[in-house]
Amino acid sequence: MSLTGHIAELAAAIAQEVRARITADHPGLARAWVCFGAAGDQAVIRSAFNVQSVARLAAGRYRVVFAEPMPDDTYCWVAFARNAGRQSAMKVAAARVRAEAKTEAFVEVICTTAAGTLSDSSEFNLIVFR
Repeated sequence: MSLTGHIAELAAAIAQEVRARITADHPGLARAWVCFGAAGDQAVIRSAFNVQSVARLAAGRYRVVFAEPMPDDTYCWVAFARNAGRQSAMKVAAARVRAEAKTEAFVEVICTTAAGTLSDSSEFNLIVFR
């Protein structure tokens, strides 16, 4: 067998192993994600997976509701906020400190300026792992 044949055979074997090990319930895959932005007093979802809605609770404060709830509230989430266009003000995504702001059904997140003032963002991204 030629080197090309061996490489093709190895690639097929690796693909089969990966297919067998990485399934939809693999912990390394996102359980939910959303890209949204504030438009006036509403949060507008641009794209999402397993997110039913995003509610703007106040300036810079949002509740992300999952379409299919998490099994419990021990999930991990990562978020970041950014400005659109040529705006140079820094935005920070963070968690609410209240325990009831993270449940199986939803998570509340905030967006602040560098000074810590709650502020809306034109783009907010959230990813949830479990």
